[in-house]
Formats: sequence, C-alpha cells, structure tokens
Amino acid sequence: MKSVILACLAAVAVAAPQFGLPQQQFVQATSPLILPNQVAILRDDRQDLGNGEFAYNFEADNGISESRRGFLGSLGQSNMEGSFRFPLPDGTFAEVRYVANENGFRAESPLIPTPHPLPAHAIEQIRFAEEQRARGITFDDY
Repeated sequence: MKSVILACLAAVAVAAPQFGLPQQQFVQATSPLILPNQVAILRDDRQDLGNGEFAYNFEADNGISESRRGFLGSLGQSNMEGSFRFPLPDGTFAEVRYVANENGFRAESPLIPTPHPLPAHAIEQIRFAEEQRARGITFDDY
C-alpha cells in the first residue's frame, strides 16, 4: 500500500507543470526573448479612436499577417474590412479578404469553396417552373 501511495506522489510530481525554462534556451538577453521554434513579431500596430474607428496591422516573420480597419456603420456599429494571410504546407500563401458591415460578412479567397454550377437539365427545370408560375400554373397539393 505504501508503495502505491509513493508511486502516485512520484507521478504527480513528475506531471506538475514546469513554469521555468532553462536559461540556455534563450537568445542573448539584449535581444527579444526568442526561443527556437518561436515566431518573431515584426509589426503590431494598433490604433483605436474610441468611436468605432480603428486600424490594426500585424506581421510575423513566418509570413502570417493581418490587416484590419474599422469604421462607424450607418446603424452605429463598427464595420470592418481587412485581410489575413498565412503560409500553406506547399510553401505558397493563402490570403483571405473580407468585409463585415450592415450587409453581413463576406469573405473572398480562391481557397473558399464555392457551389458547383448547376447542370444544364437543372437549369432547364428551373426555367420551365418559372414559366409555369408566370402562366399561373401551381402545384399547391404537394
């Protein structure tokens, strides 16, 4: 029984969070503290006028960036427009541009899936149904 308790205490001690990092992993103290595998922030500019207008620009050395601008909307809300970009595994970059305003959120990017075009027979069925509706033909029984 004592060995089980001792094993449990040892497991808890080993699993405890390690809050300090060894000093030898840090770059010189005069430069920003950057660990290996960490990303340096190249730019982080923020402006907030307090009335719904703001600007935000962020860039990291791994290619991740974001730019956002806010302005007062017609209903008193803060509208936004901007873009963000990040590296893909193949070495290229994905970029998304967006607008958020009274008309909702709209994003544009070649990476965003779009619906497939309708086949010709489906377009013909829709045209035929609209033609029937225009002539007053309805099928309310279904």
